[in-house]
Amino acid sequence: MSDMRISREQTVRDLYAAYLDDRKDIAGAMLTEDFTFSSPRDDHIARAVYFERCWSKEPIFRGLHIEFLAIDGDEAIVRYRAEKLDGTSFRDMESLRFRDDKIASVEVYFGRNL
Repeated sequence: MSDMRISREQTVRDLYAAYLDDRKDIAGAMLTEDFTFSSPRDDHIARAVYFERCWSKEPIFRGLHIEFLAIDGDEAIVRYRAEKLDGTSFRDMESLRFRDDKIASVEVYFGRNL
């Protein structure tokens, strides 16, 4: 496995850990300045809007478990299971695109509640 692939895999894992730990500072350092985020609810929103909309004011997750992670060049595909503090859980997939050593975009594909 190449060093770049290992590094990008670790960046992806670190991003989810930062989200779980509510560490916007750590996540922000992993994203490009022109980072964009898309989901069924958000269409190509900018970095500042992403942090405003997608990072809750209060903790809501007790766990984020990466079930599948593949890196191919500048793209990573992740399937994860999220466990919320209220006892509910869901599974989503995300496509992350890298530019150099930072994440330039994320596209989320919602799964189902478990």
